Amino acid sequence: MLTGKQKRFLRSEAHHLSALFQVGKGGVNEHLIKHIEEAIETRELIKISILQNCEDDKQEIADQLAKETKSFLVQLIGLTVVLYKPSKNNKKIVLPTKG
Repeated sequence: MLTGKQKRFLRSEAHHLSALFQVGKGGVNEHLIKHIEEAIETRELIKISILQNCEDDKQEIADQLAKETKSFLVQLIGLTVVLYKPSKNNKKIVLPTKG
């Protein structure tokens, strides 16, 4: 679980990133999850945008993406989802310590 301080740090790190993936009319599928898992292993922190034509609830999509990729939902702002997962091999982001 991420602390508030860690989430704030990750939000600031994600601010300059552009969305790597888009969730459209088809919603979330296995193919998309697989690609997100590969990207998040490399980058640790990614943005995903939810398109206007997506019929599913944005909060449900964000929760589903986090759950299926076993990552942390850092932020859902507007139609943009920010996910974080520490990399096993390419650790780049050092989170502030708790406390």
